[in-house]
Amino acid sequence: MAEHPPVLTIDGPGGAGKGTISGLIADRLNWHLLDSGALYRLTAQAAVKHQVALDDEAALAQLAQALDVAFPVENGQPRTLLEGEDVSRAIRTEQAGERASQVAALPAVRQALLERQRDFCQAPGLVADGRDMGTVVFPDASLKIFLTASAAERARRRHQQLQEAGVDASLSSLLKEIQARDARDMHRNVAPLRPADDAITLDTTCLSIPEVVDQLTELLAQQGLVSGN
Repeated sequence: MAEHPPVLTIDGPGGAGKGTISGLIADRLNWHLLDSGALYRLTAQAAVKHQVALDDEAALAQLAQALDVAFPVENGQPRTLLEGEDVSRAIRTEQAGERASQVAALPAVRQALLERQRDFCQAPGLVADGRDMGTVVFPDASLKIFLTASAAERARRRHQQLQEAGVDASLSSLLKEIQARDARDMHRNVAPLRPADDAITLDTTCLSIPEVVDQLTELLAQQGLVSGN
């Protein structure tokens, strides 16, 4: 039986830098990228588009199974398409994140998306970014990372992102939203947010993005998954 391609899972709470770090690692290694959070955001976005209630588990699972999505990369920048429409920005709002967290707590939706996520595992390798990549989706991953940062630091980063995008936001409100989402994700009945037993936890509160990318690349090299040059 052929060996599966190597998989690096990067789990952790929102705002820890998973998306940015995962994209940079995948680009550096020329590996495939799975933004699992985008699938839940897209399911929620499709629900709004098709007027499906966010507590209608059966209808949401059906939407998830038939989700028409694509992640093309143009000029080095990934885009997210839903039914042919570019929703890259629309699914990154705080409201979209809240909706995605609600949808992700539903067992039938998670099951519907499980195999779709595993299909992303293709040669030469995969960087999988999410909240249960190492615990549920890829339990046999080559290397598992749990990326975290203090809630205050994650709120500060998000506030800075919004300011740079010209969006007015309250830092205190962002902190409350992050804390509420953390609590919901950690205490949900299905696939709660937690490090895998064999994951390496990396606190990014005081680390720069290049420092985190270098550390993860070094860990991959130590595992023999990439060359150490």
